[in-house]
Amino acid sequence: MTTFSTNDGEALSPTALLESILFVASGPVSLSRLAKAMEITPAAAASLLHTLGTDYAQRGIRLQWSGNAVQLTTHPAASSVIERFLGLEVTTRLSQAALEALAIITYMQPITRPQVDEIRGVNSDTSLRTLLATGLIEEVGRKDTPGRPILYATTPQFLQHFGLSTLDLLPPLAEEEE
Repeated sequence: MTTFSTNDGEALSPTALLESILFVASGPVSLSRLAKAMEITPAAAASLLHTLGTDYAQRGIRLQWSGNAVQLTTHPAASSVIERFLGLEVTTRLSQAALEALAIITYMQPITRPQVDEIRGVNSDTSLRTLLATGLIEEVGRKDTPGRPILYATTPQFLQHFGLSTLDLLPPLAEEEE
């Protein structure tokens, strides 16, 4: 495994090296890319990430997983203070229609616009444009049916926005009463 020594000869631990890589990464980094950069196995990288995640449990940063990729993010509970520090104003609130479409996409992904429309009972074009513009959903392909409609799914930004590390943490859908 590669180690790093500072000018005064001090060596960094593998966990510190991994943390440094995640700090400079501009987005999610795959487990295999981390392992390759550190010259370790993906299993060893996963173990180091688990250690980092445990260390971050009571801190202001955390590991955000998106499939098999990970990135450093701020803790969701710090968002209002960070927004105030950066001078950001929450200017975009999602409409009820956009929230409905987002909930459908979240639980049914990948899903097409006509499928969303059918569930909602109304046209969802504007809602989907809003969700695409905010980065909460993305196009993930096309369905192999006539017209080849676009398939939509949530993004890593969706997970981060709602403080989720994986979609498995979503509450289960309530069963319809018969």
